[in-house]
Amino acid sequence: MEFHKDVDARGLNCPLPILKAKKALAEMASGEVLRVVATDTGSVRDFQAFARQTGNALLEQSESNREYTFFLRRK
Repeated sequence: MEFHKDVDARGLNCPLPILKAKKALAEMASGEVLRVVATDTGSVRDFQAFARQTGNALLEQSESNREYTFFLRRK
């Protein structure tokens, strides 16, 4: 998937991946896509809730080798 900005949140625990994503999204234009890579297992639930609460669309999420990748579209 094509994205405009990348956040590496590997090795960070909740709530840091969300906070880094929130900061990155604030610097982006509406409709742009952010990719976040995290290793915190709680981030799956966290990003689903974050998308619901903020209105930013969670386009895709995947897991590979204990790394979680999220694509969020800025509202």
